Amino acid sequence: MAGKHVNSGSTLKCTQGLAPSVLMVVVPTVAASTMPAANIMDCVPVTNILPFGMCKSQANPMVAAATAAAMGTLTPMPCVPVTAPWSPGMATHLVRGQPSLDVASKCKCAWNGEITIITPQAIVDHE
Repeated sequence: MAGKHVNSGSTLKCTQGLAPSVLMVVVPTVAASTMPAANIMDCVPVTNILPFGMCKSQANPMVAAATAAAMGTLTPMPCVPVTAPWSPGMATHLVRGQPSLDVASKCKCAWNGEITIITPQAIVDHE
């Protein structure tokens, strides 16, 4: 089955974030189309995965503290993602020595968020 390769500029969504974000690939050595290609290690907070506006997860210590100070009223705070590598990648297609990022890949945030790709930028089919 063919995968859909993901490039820099793709739009991301986090289940705990209040706004979409963008995937940034900062070390482009391989390009699919005209945008730098992404791999599963393009998961560095603020460098590769930009903040999602405000975070609503009470697993986030800043949100928990603000919510407690507001007498239990959920109080979102600025998003600062704490992420792990994307999974699964496309092991049959390497980008900078790592499996390339596929449109079906997901990334976990330590604050109980799941990051997905909602608008892939310049996707290319790979078999």
